[in-house]
Amino acid sequence: MTDVALGQRPLPVGSTRRNTVAWWGVLCLIGTEGALFAYLLFSYYYTALQLGDDFGQPRHPQLELSLPNTIVLLTSSVFVWWGDRSIKRGQSAQFFIGYGIGLLLGIAFLVIQTFEWRSQTFSLTSGVYGSLFFTVTGFHMAHVIVGVLALASILVWAALGYFDENRCVPVLVAAAYWHFVDAVWIAVFFTFYLTPYFW
Repeated sequence: MTDVALGQRPLPVGSTRRNTVAWWGVLCLIGTEGALFAYLLFSYYYTALQLGDDFGQPRHPQLELSLPNTIVLLTSSVFVWWGDRSIKRGQSAQFFIGYGIGLLLGIAFLVIQTFEWRSQTFSLTSGVYGSLFFTVTGFHMAHVIVGVLALASILVWAALGYFDENRCVPVLVAAAYWHFVDAVWIAVFFTFYLTPYFW
């Protein structure tokens, strides 16, 4: 049955069914953006191996901000997952708490990442390593901003009464994108902050 037949307002985006263009669209987006980050990280490893000591990479990257920031982002994913499960069970209050905390932690990640950028001893133009560092982390920050906007939009639409346990595909789409952003950060964090300790 359609939303109109059920007496419900039409969804602002997506559909009530999981097997929709929105769901397949976000999966295709995740695939293409995953390939982008794979290429960016490949360029880091390839250049590091080619240049060796001339790469300009710090021997011991600072973890004072990046490690807590990683925990912040991963925690946000846990809360978004909890909110996702809650809306599918019809638990609106838990959904709002989960997505609200996920959104706040996403914003906190962006703020901490900005401070972390400013604390670096290198810049975008200081060498190959600096260029790669700011390019890759900058692309990731852009994806986090999109994810934060998606979570905020979902919360606004939920407050307007668009979602329930039967009408929640846009919620699932936003959650899938957010988990992707978090997974990418794990690869970025491992590459830029942990691998220098092993070389």
